[in-house]
Amino acid sequence: MAEDAVEHHEWETSPWPLVLSVGVLFLAPFAFSMYFVYDSLMLSFISLGIGVPLTLIAVIGWAKESIGGINLYTKEQGFGSGAMPFLIIAEAFIFIGFLVAYWVLRLTADSWPPEGSPHIGYTTPIIMTIILVSSSVTMHIAEHKLEHDNRSGFISFLIITIILGAIFLGLSASEWSHLLHSGFKTSTNIYGSAFYSITGFHASHVIVGLGMFIVALIPALSGSVSKTYVKSASMYWHFVDIIWFFVVSQVYFW
Repeated sequence: MAEDAVEHHEWETSPWPLVLSVGVLFLAPFAFSMYFVYDSLMLSFISLGIGVPLTLIAVIGWAKESIGGINLYTKEQGFGSGAMPFLIIAEAFIFIGFLVAYWVLRLTADSWPPEGSPHIGYTTPIIMTIILVSSSVTMHIAEHKLEHDNRSGFISFLIITIILGAIFLGLSASEWSHLLHSGFKTSTNIYGSAFYSITGFHASHVIVGLGMFIVALIPALSGSVSKTYVKSASMYWHFVDIIWFFVVSQVYFW
């Protein structure tokens, strides 16, 4: 009986968190540093060439471990829902760093936005906010459906959430395109650098969230899903939603 207890409490191990960390390191800090700091497009592409495959491989491998072969009615599996708050706290501090830097620039500037900055309207960010809040609501409903073993309801609201998130990204890309064509770039002034850095960083988190949802949707269509995984993805999505309120209020309306 003692041996069974020891076996039952063995640590779960996986190589994919380490692979993902290395992939993200090449994908973001290295690639951006090589381009913006060292002005080397070639080294930036090399970093992306290493980071993108590693990130995709890690996400696929980790997802297969989390969801593969799990019956729809499985209540709990793994430590995802317990570990996700730690990831959220770490990501929150990164956003805090961005926002504090923005506040310092904003409060020490003689005028804001600096000369050369275009007028950014309020209509698009308001619509984006409504859409993102709606996606949090639909994700909450999807999670509720799953808890009550309503497979069709879960899948339907998960798909709606994915669509809303994709619309949010489309609006963000459309606004970026409009601003870039009007001559507003990262090199225009410090506001341009801050605007694209903060909104782009948030958009990257939306992309990650949508990826997590797609990873949950594909096996759910065939009857396999981890409720723990869905709960973790839902927590992450709500975090992305909350962070957007800080981004939109500071970058767009202040």
